[in-house]
Amino acid sequence: MKRRSGQDRSVTQHWRPATLAVRGGTARSEFGETSEAIFLTSGYSYDCAEDAAARFAGEQEGMTYSRLQNPTVEMLEHRIALLEGAEACRTMATGMAAMTAALLCQLQQGDHVVAGRAAFGSCRWLVDTLLPRFGIQSTTVDARDPGAFEAAVRPNTKVFFFETPANPTMDVVDLKAVCGIARERGIVSVVDNAFATPALQRPLEFGADVVAYSATKMMDGQGRVLAGAVCGSEDFVTNTLLPFTRNTGPTLSAFNAWVVLKGLETLDLRIRRQSENAVAVGQFLEGRVPRILHPGLASHPQHALAMAQMVATGPIFAFEVADRAQAHALLNALQLIDISNNIGDSRSLMTHPASTTHYGVSAEARAEMGVSEGLLRLNVGLEDPQDLIDDLDQALRQVGL
Repeated sequence: MKRRSGQDRSVTQHWRPATLAVRGGTARSEFGETSEAIFLTSGYSYDCAEDAAARFAGEQEGMTYSRLQNPTVEMLEHRIALLEGAEACRTMATGMAAMTAALLCQLQQGDHVVAGRAAFGSCRWLVDTLLPRFGIQSTTVDARDPGAFEAAVRPNTKVFFFETPANPTMDVVDLKAVCGIARERGIVSVVDNAFATPALQRPLEFGADVVAYSATKMMDGQGRVLAGAVCGSEDFVTNTLLPFTRNTGPTLSAFNAWVVLKGLETLDLRIRRQSENAVAVGQFLEGRVPRILHPGLASHPQHALAMAQMVATGPIFAFEVADRAQAHALLNALQLIDISNNIGDSRSLMTHPASTTHYGVSAEARAEMGVSEGLLRLNVGLEDPQDLIDDLDQALRQVGL
């Protein structure tokens, strides 16, 4: 591979996803390193004052400041954009920085947002609490029903915002239908694709305008660093998103970018195996727990839709037991699976959303989105699925299931 092949779209357009995940975005220095270099620098120097002026004026290519550009971060942005099938990408320090930027960069006082009611707790806080502080109205709807989005549209509606599959209830949104409604009305659709990643689902192919990520999750995939990303058209990223991030500074560090670059090399392998493991574990639990929410199982009401727009349904699903006391007792009985509120890790993790990830959401909102006191969310890792089943079996027996 030549030094700049990974950033040359005329070259990378011929590469398949597995190749893009390993080589996409790579730009080698004059030393010819095979692994991407980490550029730990806050700023850059210039050969002359005229060069500095030209770069700030946008008349000369080159770096100016690591809040705006960094060679390692830029490689990651190229790689994610290529995997997503997007024209451009900007990375952020965290997933929530990405969600916040994707919304606030294009909204102002008097605008209206329609959002899926089933969402990560902090995403619901953005919609329910933060946006109204800036005079931005919001309506939450059952995102499983495309007609609910259509019915909620107002003359000032600017954005549809939703997750699919949703955290933690695994609601699946009909991307083609909902994004089609948005396109017809000149509304920007922003999709949180963190549960799927571009390895399993590419929302832009179904008509989405913007795709946002917590790259902390499957993209890193090993519980090491925080990162976020926003993908879209060159026009959106350059003229709408970049002015916001340039001046507010949710910057991803070069080291974290390098770690995510390494994670992306194995993303396809990891997420497919974890998806297989999750189905095996889900099939075991299906006959043991009162209710299971797993789009990879035929029992899920949106199983057919999930399989139509996803390559596989990922490592995460949820199930219900009687109440909080039984949920906590089950967690405490686990011997192999960790109690942790993170997801997307190569290790299996389980949490009780009502008391962790969705603790900051009102009880009314939790009830509305289906986050019951007995709901547990499970991230299935790369362990042998039979060992996970054995651990769950002994824990379930201890709580009477």
